[in-house]
Amino acid sequence: MESGRTGSQYSDQNWLRSFIFTLFGTSVLVVSYFPLFYTHLGFSSTQVGLLYSLGPLISILSNLFWSMMSDRLGTIKKIMAILLAGQLVTAIMLAKATDFSMVMLIISLFYFFYYPVFPLADTMAIKVAQRHGRNFIAIRVFGSLGYSFFALTIGYVLRALGSSYSIGVCIVIIIAALLLSIGLKDVKRSPDADGDTGPSPKSAVKSNGLKEILVQKEVLWFFGCVFILALGHRMNEAFLTLSLKSMNAGDDVIGWALLASALSEIPIFFLLSKYGERFKELPLLAFASLMYGMRFLFMSLAVHPGAIIAIQALHSISFGIFYVTAVRYITRVIPDHLRATGLALFTVVWSSASGLLSGTFGGLIYEDAGRRIFYLVATFFSVLAFIGFFTKHLLDIGGPSQSYFRKRVIPAVPPESEPAIAPPPEALPSQKATL
Repeated sequence: MESGRTGSQYSDQNWLRSFIFTLFGTSVLVVSYFPLFYTHLGFSSTQVGLLYSLGPLISILSNLFWSMMSDRLGTIKKIMAILLAGQLVTAIMLAKATDFSMVMLIISLFYFFYYPVFPLADTMAIKVAQRHGRNFIAIRVFGSLGYSFFALTIGYVLRALGSSYSIGVCIVIIIAALLLSIGLKDVKRSPDADGDTGPSPKSAVKSNGLKEILVQKEVLWFFGCVFILALGHRMNEAFLTLSLKSMNAGDDVIGWALLASALSEIPIFFLLSKYGERFKELPLLAFASLMYGMRFLFMSLAVHPGAIIAIQALHSISFGIFYVTAVRYITRVIPDHLRATGLALFTVVWSSASGLLSGTFGGLIYEDAGRRIFYLVATFFSVLAFIGFFTKHLLDIGGPSQSYFRKRVIPAVPPESEPAIAPPPEALPSQKATL
């Protein structure tokens, strides 16, 4: 009997790991290869930027809608199956579309089913990790591994077949993820971070939670800096592949560039989950912003695809440090009963609002001013975010002479009972966003 329970435990986690591994294959395509598909159809950089910005706009509504459906029906597995089925149908429709207005309509429907599946999968990963007393990173890291694998594999496949087959490859991966979802063990998505299922005083607070968060000057300063930094991050995300194509790079080279960024973040996640509490958050966020600025400055100067592959390794000390530290900062400055709302707001600022603005205006800058000016603008945003984070740190400590190290550290979340970065299940920020 004991052996059977152990086997069931590992089966439960392995199905989820395989599912998350496969799921991030679609992220590779949507973020990096869909823009190439659009250019294959003859769309301009401005049109590509507009199509990219649709996703963040729609994600604001779609995440809320499917989150409510998951809570109401008390299931994650079934909701994810519906989302994957919706992705499959709309991807098939997208493969046959060529007109810009029709592509815009279909991709809007695709995004409606695409974005919510990642926070739901992360929620399931957290629940399963807690159920078996495991670390969340032990499951979630398979998303980064999957992104790395598909980034390289898809690059070689599309080099052989051509960018026009991007949607076809996407359909194959969606079908694989849908089949793997059958083996998942469902978990209920509780409305509160602490897992309470009955009525709670916290429920009454949620209606005014957003207002209570936004009246805090510290939180407003933080979200302002996050938004500025996110503009440069999303600009690079939307136009990285087009930049490589402008250098006559093949799809396999694009795959290596994506692989470099995805693999580089894995050790940083593990290191910060173990040692990050030794450092204050704001200096780390300022450092990550400065590394973003260096990364985009190098991108503006790069003239060879090989240089961009090397530059992508800076993803580790830019996004890797920022993401883990930002979530830890939120868990410290926002009270427990408002943490879900705070992290949801973080997702909107980092992914949705910034993606909408950077996609729209980034396309105009890229088309009218060129790649060099485009990345210099992204560098400016990163330096501005660095100034914001570092200034707030100096104000907090009363001057630049204080130590950046804490004398005594109290982890925000007990390491044995919660995930390493411990965002609450219902509001975990999406990764590739990951990535």
